[in-house]
Parts: sequence; C-alpha cells; structure tokens
Amino acid sequence: MEHRKLGTTGPTVGAIGLGCMGMSDFYGPADGNESIATIHAALDAGITLLDTGDFYGVGHNELLIREALAGRSRDNLQISVKFGGLRDPARGFIGMDCRPAAVKNFLSYSLVRLGVDHIDVYRPARLDPAVPIEDTVGAIADMIKAGYVKHIGLSEVGSDTIRRAHAVHPIADLQIEYSLISRGIEDDILSTCRELGIGITAYGVLSRGLISGHWSKDKSGADFRQMTPRFQGANLDANLALVEPLRAVAADLGASVAQVAIAWVAAQGADIVPLVGARRRDRLTEALGALDVKLSAAHLAALAAAFPPGAAAGTRYAAEQMAHLDSERH
Repeated sequence: MEHRKLGTTGPTVGAIGLGCMGMSDFYGPADGNESIATIHAALDAGITLLDTGDFYGVGHNELLIREALAGRSRDNLQISVKFGGLRDPARGFIGMDCRPAAVKNFLSYSLVRLGVDHIDVYRPARLDPAVPIEDTVGAIADMIKAGYVKHIGLSEVGSDTIRRAHAVHPIADLQIEYSLISRGIEDDILSTCRELGIGITAYGVLSRGLISGHWSKDKSGADFRQMTPRFQGANLDANLALVEPLRAVAADLGASVAQVAIAWVAAQGADIVPLVGARRRDRLTEALGALDVKLSAAHLAALAAAFPPGAAAGTRYAAEQMAHLDSERH
C-alpha cells in the first residue's frame, strides 16, 4: 500500500481510507458481520485510516468499529472522527453544537464507544454558525495537550474559515466532497489548503454511487439518496449519461468505472487521500484496484473534457443541507 501524508503536520496514512458511515446510516440496512469483515479486509490490505462520525447511526458506527478492532493492534492505525451533529430519537438532525464544552463532552463519549485512549484526527462535521471556529479549534487543541487527540481536522468549510482555524492550531486535513462531478474545491479551497500545508481527505469520490458504474434508473429504496437532487428526475438521466465517458476510459485501461473515478481523485495530488465507502468486501476489493490504475495524460485530458467543473445536474445535497455547508459560500 502506498502511503500519503495528511498535510505538513498530519499523520501518514494509506493512500486510500475507508469511510465507515454507510455501515450504520443513510444507505439503508447494512449487514453487521459483513461490515466487520470489510473493516478487517481493509486493514489486512494496508488501509490505515478509518473515518467515522459520532452521530453515524447515533453512536452505532463507533461501536461497530470498536468491535472490528478488538484484538487488532492500534499501531499504524488512524481513526478520524467527526462530531457536532445533533440527532433526535427518530434519527432526525436537529442542529450543530461545537461549543468548547460540547467538544470535550462528545470526545469523552467517542473514546468510550471506540474503546481507545486517543483519536487521531478530530473534526467538527460542519461549521457551527453560533460558535466562532477559533473557539472550537481551541478546545480541540486543549485535548491535544491533554493527550486525547493527535491532530485537528476540518470538514466542509471555506477558505476564510480554514485560515482562521489554522491560525489557532495547525490543521492536518480538510475533509470535503471531491469527485469528477463535485469539483467546487478547485475554485479556491484546494489552493488555500496547499498554501497552508493542509491535506485533503476526499469523500464522495463516487458521488454516492452515482458515478460508480453500478447505479441505474431502476435503483430505489429508502436511503437518503432519494432526497438528493442529483438522483432525481431529469437530473439523474443527465448524470448517468456522464458515466459513459468514464466507461470508455475504463474499457481502455481494463479497469472498472469506479476504479477510474477513484484513481482520478488520487491523481489530483499526493496531498489527497480518497475515502471509499465500501460496505462489502467485494466493493472494497474493487476500490483497492484503483491503486493499480495509472491514468495517462491522454486519459486525464479525456476526463477533463467530459467532466468540466459544473457538469453535474443538481446540487450535491438538498437545499436544507446545502445551507449548512460553509464550503459552498462564495
């Protein structure tokens, strides 16, 4: 497994990370035994970065990871945790809380649920509009001094917030959606991170399956994608049509569509670590195959022509969620 360093101050991690969210939330029922087997397979393949959120499955995801890591060495393993999202008993979202006292409270619960004595990268899931980012980062910095956290990350914030946070304590990485059809980071956020020495952990590299080569119009279910504009009506038709140029490149390389999409994100810089949200071992195996895909200049040019910025139809979240994305405010 190739390794990449998260920014100038962050940890060195496997070139692909495993996003564990779908094992507990948002994508419909998941098989617990298969989820654990997938985490084991990821670790055995050399993946070292596991990404979760304390609100994924209202704590279920952290408990799942704890079970998967039982008996495994904590050495050379990085756990990234997002916090701040508030849920009600029906699992609805009811706001953000990134006050310093809440930071320390959430962290305490995560340490217990995960069964660890420290978290490698701790980050607010979204910007809390009621709390200055300096206060939130300062509270995490206190937890670094106390030995409970190793590094500070951010998620879905814009350049101004990144600069303000980094002025309080070095930021290891920014977690943000980045894919062939979600390229907003290229406007200025990516250059800001590179200027400051901040790495990128890219989620949504397959746009929630939309550009995986596995999605079709007849897919249906009760997961949150059905509420997402890119998966609705004429938008879905337009976005699935975008997959065809990917198929052509994949066929030329003898790779799968998903492997080419992941490889494209990885090829955008050695400071970028794609997170793959595999819930099953077969999908994990496919994703890991992206590490062997070498995109030539001609392939990259063909993909750039097929996927110019703004090519996707529809926003990446519904309007209510988009309003919470500091990264989308220009």
